[in-house]
Amino acid sequence: MLSDDRRSEIAAILRSRRERLRPEKVGLPGGSRRGTPGLRREEVAALAGVSAEWYTWLEQARDVRASADALGRIAAALRL
Repeated sequence: MLSDDRRSEIAAILRSRRERLRPEKVGLPGGSRRGTPGLRREEVAALAGVSAEWYTWLEQARDVRASADALGRIAAALRL
């Protein structure tokens, strides 16, 4: 089980990377009407094959269990 501090650190890394990654870099349309810099949470979740709700919980540093496979898919989606 991860500590609250560790979950917060991971969440901050995920948010930071998501906000810096341009949609065009992952094959998504960019568009000028994006209210969020970088990718949306829903886009990361879809690219990683996880639910948007679960990914949101991960970014909110909730106490969720993540398999190595799911984390690997998220890392690939975020180009880490």
